[in-house]
Amino acid sequence: MSKSGRLFEIIQILRTADRPVTAQTIADGLEVAKRTVYRDIATLQAMRVPIEGEAGIGYIMRPGYDLPPLMFEAEEIEAIVVGLAMLGRTRDIGLLRAAERASRKIASATPQHAGPLADRALYASHWNAIPESETDTQFIREALRDEDRLSIAYTDAQGAESTRTILPLAMIYYIDAIVLAAWCELREDFRHFRLDRITMADRLNTPFKDRAVSLRQKWRETTNLT
Repeated sequence: MSKSGRLFEIIQILRTADRPVTAQTIADGLEVAKRTVYRDIATLQAMRVPIEGEAGIGYIMRPGYDLPPLMFEAEEIEAIVVGLAMLGRTRDIGLLRAAERASRKIASATPQHAGPLADRALYASHWNAIPESETDTQFIREALRDEDRLSIAYTDAQGAESTRTILPLAMIYYIDAIVLAAWCELREDFRHFRLDRITMADRLNTPFKDRAVSLRQKWRETTNLT
């Protein structure tokens, strides 16, 4: 989580608390070290966010502090609600946690009359048939975000094993599989790899940022995805 994201989360935790919250409790919730929380609290106080308290006792926020409202139309809020709910189908734990954080942020900064985020009337089934995978989806998404090459060990549908160096371009969430689209340096072509068949993945720390945009565009042209 970025520092700006942590600061926002700390504000949300303290705004909704009815008693002092310790740095350890905040650290556990954000999955960071306690000393990181101390630094973030000091940063917020320097920004004149009305947080009171001290290490070892806990922190509270004085009443009256609020965030500027986000203005969404009713259907825009409904689209957000349904979209976040459908992430349950992906079995991507990192995305699900991010969706919960996003829901809290939007709900806290949305006028109360915009209701569905707090009192939902719209739901999406979490059913899926995605098999278990040895590959961490968050690890793959980070490589995608950083446009970094991966070395993978892959077992295809016939059981043949291979090792590839790939340039990850996109991740596609189907109802029955998560698929990684990539440029395969072995085949010198686009290939699609099911995450549940990737038995090993290592980042090579050799970014391909100079090729990422053009490769992704060419890949889109070869698929039905937009």
